[in-house]
Amino acid sequence: MNAALPPSALQRRVIRELPDELISQIAAGEVVERPASVVRELVDNALDAGATQITLRLLAGGVRLIAVEDDGGGIPMEELPIALKRHATSKISNLQDLESVGTMGFRGEALAAINSIADMAILSRATGQSNAFLLDGRSGELKPVARSTGTTVEVKELFFSTPARRKFLKTDATELAHCVEAVRRHALARPDVGFAIWHEGKLVEQWRACPAPSNIDAISARLRDVLGDDFADRSVAVDHRSSMRDDGGQAVRVWGRVGIPDAARARPDQQFAYVNGRFVRDKVITHAARSAYEDVLHGQRQPIYALYVEIDPTRVDVNVHPTKIEVRFRDSREVHQAVRRAVDAALAAPRAAAALATPTNPESPAPDFFKENRPPAQVPPAQAAMQFVAPITHHRVSDMEALWPIQPAAAVPRPESAPPPAQPLPATEVWPLGRAIAQLQGIYILAENAQGLVIVDMHAAHERIVYERLKTQLVDARITSQPLLIPVTFAATPQEVATAEAHTEALATLGLEITPFSPKTLAVRAVPTSLVQGDATELARSVLAELAQHEASTVIQRAQNELLGTMACHGAVRANRRLTVDEMNGLLRQMETTDRSDQCNHGRPTWRQITIKELDALFMRGR
Repeated sequence: MNAALPPSALQRRVIRELPDELISQIAAGEVVERPASVVRELVDNALDAGATQITLRLLAGGVRLIAVEDDGGGIPMEELPIALKRHATSKISNLQDLESVGTMGFRGEALAAINSIADMAILSRATGQSNAFLLDGRSGELKPVARSTGTTVEVKELFFSTPARRKFLKTDATELAHCVEAVRRHALARPDVGFAIWHEGKLVEQWRACPAPSNIDAISARLRDVLGDDFADRSVAVDHRSSMRDDGGQAVRVWGRVGIPDAARARPDQQFAYVNGRFVRDKVITHAARSAYEDVLHGQRQPIYALYVEIDPTRVDVNVHPTKIEVRFRDSREVHQAVRRAVDAALAAPRAAAALATPTNPESPAPDFFKENRPPAQVPPAQAAMQFVAPITHHRVSDMEALWPIQPAAAVPRPESAPPPAQPLPATEVWPLGRAIAQLQGIYILAENAQGLVIVDMHAAHERIVYERLKTQLVDARITSQPLLIPVTFAATPQEVATAEAHTEALATLGLEITPFSPKTLAVRAVPTSLVQGDATELARSVLAELAQHEASTVIQRAQNELLGTMACHGAVRANRRLTVDEMNGLLRQMETTDRSDQCNHGRPTWRQITIKELDALFMRGR
């Protein structure tokens, strides 16, 4: 084997200390992947300097020029040469500062790394200084120039000293798109700062600062500016604060906006998560948000959201990755639960009432017959009604009256002549889903509301109602554990054994008892009562895998919800069942008060709105 190796491989190489420039170039390989990496680091520094306006100028997608201008506090003349040295920073000075980082940057290696692979210059004027100074990164020359307070960092000919890295860059359009995305992520976190992006002398994007009385209003305005009206209109607000910890520490706050299930996309390209103002890609947050959508999304659709997590800086480690895009939580379960509960609560409220609050034509008030739960006034027919079906004398849903108590309507006598002018009904209540007017093919309920026509899939709607009731009953009851007469053993990996030993209490709260049977075998001794007929080994493996990755598991809840979903599907009213108008109205009223009633538990919609404007367009009215 050794004969096949080249002679140089057999010779021992001397251990030597690397030169500073090579060290910086190696660090640049971790920090600077493409022009967007430089943009991210420089915008981080601008925000830390207190900038209120940041302008980015690019040439050739950032390869030929990246210039970041800000109006922050600037850098004093005597500190400019130090700024380009490795591990030089003003953000931290000791271990305590590192463990409670509150700034975007802190590692002190970005400027040195960028300077080692590009032609760099810094132009800055600190607050209180009479002149600005220009530092040439290559020669170290420092000279006075004219500039207002703030800093401009210019990076030219990226990767000129490492041409091999330059070959891996994509087209100018692709690199520009990545640079815009990097600024967009900052813009979503800082609505108080204005951003402008220029490319080849043309304005590409501009987001003005959003003054607002509260941070939530400012973020909502910035989300509309950056992500568009579609995101803002098809999302709901989130604002949740977890309970105080046992040690009296700061609670976790989760706020932002999450998209409704109908706004889900094929790709996860509109998922933004921030921890203390820093954009991150975190598996705990992603898993928690996705699990909240489990029974309202169809198939593999991806939700959209912009979530902001506020947590005690000492309970999160941001010094995990050179690009600072990954974090590690001290208590992942706490964050997972806070995010999941926040998103789940935001998605629970039925959206029918919100849709009715924004009518298509706001100048036209809702007709009186949408108000107050009472039958419409009887009027003499202009001609005999056409009989589409034979009179229904049977096939009523037996449990409808138990689910929705129907208030008997007062008998309204049929007038023999033209009725007097109708008295306006008191505006006491508005029905978001309107009043039922017909049933179509025994499948759909047609209802009329202030906006137009509502079409309801009665089986999907009733399935969600029954499903939510079963879930409520299960939540009220503690998960009971059923000991197995004969423990189920299975071969386990070292990680599974370690997870089972470390999360004994968490497993117990989920109704599971998993103990080591041997160094390489685990035994399942108890499972949740509701899942006693399932595969204990598969259940245990799934729970342990989630606990190992996220320190929290929703496997038990998912399995129980699947059982409840099957029960709800079989217990819901079937297609081709004829309902009376009172039964249909009862179903509509129940939908208006049931959580997540806009989708069935398989993620399919339960109702759709067709506005008068859309109906007019179908028949070309007004043309």
